[in-house]
Amino acid sequence: MDLESHQFISFFAREQAAQLCDVAVIESFQDGTVIFDEGEGSQSIYLILDGRVIIRRRVSGDEYKILTEASTNNFFGEMGIFDGQPRSAQAIVCEGATLAQIPAHELMQVLESITGREAIKVFSYIAQRLRESTDEIIHKTKMESVGEMINTIIHDFRSPLSSINLASSMIKEQHPDEDTVEFCELIRDQVRRMEAMAGEFLEFARGEGSLQRNPIDLASNLQRFERLIRDFLHQSKVEFKIDCPEQIIVVADENKLIRIWQNLVNNAVDSFRLKGGSIDIGVSADAAWVTLTIRDNGPGIPESIRDRLFEPFVTYGKGGGTGLGTAITKSIVEAYGGTITFDSSLNVGTTFYIR
Repeated sequence: MDLESHQFISFFAREQAAQLCDVAVIESFQDGTVIFDEGEGSQSIYLILDGRVIIRRRVSGDEYKILTEASTNNFFGEMGIFDGQPRSAQAIVCEGATLAQIPAHELMQVLESITGREAIKVFSYIAQRLRESTDEIIHKTKMESVGEMINTIIHDFRSPLSSINLASSMIKEQHPDEDTVEFCELIRDQVRRMEAMAGEFLEFARGEGSLQRNPIDLASNLQRFERLIRDFLHQSKVEFKIDCPEQIIVVADENKLIRIWQNLVNNAVDSFRLKGGSIDIGVSADAAWVTLTIRDNGPGIPESIRDRLFEPFVTYGKGGGTGLGTAITKSIVEAYGGTITFDSSLNVGTTFYIR
């Protein structure tokens, strides 16, 4: 983009904007270039005309923690100019960037000459950026805490889960009747489900994810899910129906698909609050896409959280839970190039549409 059209320049009247453009030095940087380092003097403000810059702080040695990032039409480096302190973090170019560098003394001269209205525009925007950066840091801190907790849980649970698997295998060998074999296989599947759930939480918390792409028979996948939660639904007084044509094949990870159904169905069951209800899953397909609808007749999603439903830690009226279920669901669906939306009406119910 042109320097003249950058949002930072637009804060100023024509004369001051022209003055800033005249003193700005425009330069392109390669990926990995350090613009300034932690502890250096604050000599300039940087306007991003193209590309992306990461702001990060050294944790130890060569390990860094990313605080935030800035992209085209954004700017960085202003705080050190305003408070006169050394840089509190490192700015490093990611995937190349074109920057306009404005010297601190030139910027301060312009700021001293602007009107009160222009000053309010500049500092209101900077205050907004600080608020957004603070929210982002809080979110990342929460996710790191969740990741550490889950990592500990996985480590501590590995041994007892292995013992459960071993015990169920021994029971199955010693009692090979049909009912015992079925229950032992259910135990094994539930253990695998627990391991997969913990792993997915950890991947999400770390911002990572492994995508497996295998041909999956969708009807069989949904039937397996129903078998895993049958007792839970019965105890919760929930009627559950699946309408899925045979021989619909999707390319995905079978366990991640089950994770999607589990998150949405569990949320619906929670909303019933032990009063019972119904949940229906319907499936349709064309030549390129499969569309699933998951419909319940619960109380509906409160309007206060509808716009933020797929954000981490958003929950309402639940005695337990992390508020990560729908966020993980959305991340899985979008990782495979799909979309997820919903309609909800109070005291009527909610329908999720997964494409």
